[in-house]
Amino acid sequence: MFVVIFRAKVRASDDEYSRVAARLRELALTHFGCIEFSSVSEKGSEIALSYWRDQESIQAWKSQSEHLLAQELGRERWYDSYIVQIASIAREYRWR
Repeated sequence: MFVVIFRAKVRASDDEYSRVAARLRELALTHFGCIEFSSVSEKGSEIALSYWRDQESIQAWKSQSEHLLAQELGRERWYDSYIVQIASIAREYRWR
């Protein structure tokens, strides 16, 4: 399993940002193999974690047309900067 870590400095968010983010989350989870997605925003920073079965799914998601448009809008309007990290999860523990 892999995790994509997205960390951003938010310039501005608006109603369109919220709509686009919800749509992309839905697409990733229903059509591109994303297993889980969560995000947190606080004091001008955003962190999103998405979990994926394989790197091929991540690559397909990265090049999806709506996602590419959102990336462009993010650079132009919503973010001052961002970092994307992809990591392999070697072990997982759970308690329920």
